[in-house]
Amino acid sequence: MPTISVFFGIVIRMYWREHSPPHFHAIYGEQQAMIGIETLEVLKGRLSRRALNLVLDWAEIHRAPLLENWRLSEAGRPLNEIRPLE
Repeated sequence: MPTISVFFGIVIRMYWREHSPPHFHAIYGEQQAMIGIETLEVLKGRLSRRALNLVLDWAEIHRAPLLENWRLSEAGRPLNEIRPLE
């Protein structure tokens, strides 16, 4: 599972050829959540409020590159890194 971004101790990853809906995984210490790209809803798991807010801010800014990475992952192609939240 490639890491596509890291910021404030949060790791963002995406699996190749995952099931729909388009989503990514956010890992913060022992916590992790699967976040829908189109809705920015937590589909599975849990993050602390602070970590989740950072992830959602980042995802809102980078929704287009996330969707592009989703298309690449469906094709089994290498994913692009996405700028971290600053």
